[in-house]
Amino acid sequence: MAPIGGLLALLISGTRFSVSSAIGSLALFGVSVQTGLIMLEYINGTRGRGRSGVEAVLEGSVMGLRPTSITMVVATLGLLPAALSHDIGSDSQRPFAIVIVGGLITDLLFSVFLLPTLYVWIARSGDKLPPAETVSED
Repeated sequence: MAPIGGLLALLISGTRFSVSSAIGSLALFGVSVQTGLIMLEYINGTRGRGRSGVEAVLEGSVMGLRPTSITMVVATLGLLPAALSHDIGSDSQRPFAIVIVGGLITDLLFSVFLLPTLYVWIARSGDKLPPAETVSED
């Protein structure tokens, strides 16, 4: 869903799709996959500790919200000046940054709401899960 947000950001800003924005789409795809995997890892870890499907999604989503949102907010704030720049030389970096900023904003919303919902619908009780990590007390 992140590329849809990137393309919408280009449309709203009136920027044409270019090589620079295509490279931004590739970078956006990598970051969005990473954040989705972080969220799924927390949900699967919670489920591996014996929680039911809905309980695991709720608990895992809450635990995975901070790392997911920090990853996206840092990247968004880092690229926001480039996305808003209209100075000389910004013609090549602006489409790149606009795609990533717009895509990360929509990806954060989809990762928080859509991904856990789809997980509840798709996950089955017989799914093979990673073993629950044990915490050793030293």
